[in-house]
Amino acid sequence: MSYDWQATLVLLATLIGASMVGNFLTRRIRAFDGMRDINRAEDSQKLAQEKYPPIVAANRKLGGITNLVFYAAVVPFIITINPQPLWKIAVDIVIILMVYDFFYYLTHRFLFHGKGYFRRVHALHHQARKPTHIDAFYVHPLETFIGISLFMGSAALLGLFIGPFHIASLAVAVLVFQNLNIINHCHIRMDSFPGKTLSWISVKHANHHKDMHQGNYSTITLLYDKVFGTLV
Repeated sequence: MSYDWQATLVLLATLIGASMVGNFLTRRIRAFDGMRDINRAEDSQKLAQEKYPPIVAANRKLGGITNLVFYAAVVPFIITINPQPLWKIAVDIVIILMVYDFFYYLTHRFLFHGKGYFRRVHALHHQARKPTHIDAFYVHPLETFIGISLFMGSAALLGLFIGPFHIASLAVAVLVFQNLNIINHCHIRMDSFPGKTLSWISVKHANHHKDMHQGNYSTITLLYDKVFGTLV
């Protein structure tokens, strides 16, 4: 197993480029930009509260440090730029996301919504009864670390057993992981595709935020909620 820093640099460039293109395109679609305006207005009111800025800043700092460790110490061992069949790239994307989501479901349901210390940790995030964009970052730093570590750990273990992953596989998995967690918390109310699907995701997670006894514990899909009977 080799340390492929060149492939890692290509991955980082791909992630940055894809994020820039995505932001550019969403700004050109008025319906999406309208939702952005609504979330910004709500976010500005929340950030005016004393409790929001330090938590958001701490999470962004922690996220940056954790990602730095991941891309420097883990990714180069589980990634390749060598060609792979499209079917394998697609299958690897699904495997990474669904394995992560399975462990996240268990952690979210039985640790964060269980009894004791971690329930109190998660209660900070549930102060947002009507979540908007900024609430994706209004999380106890310990919970943020656990969530990111679950994704990184899933990718690392899978990379050791079935990898290395093509840069496209890991790039798509990372983008879905990062952006769906934010979309889950955004206020989105749209009637046409793909906005309608994003609205459904947003509403389901908003239902979860209403009280800590609600279901919908998955974050990538609601498949495991459906399988284990916790879909609300």
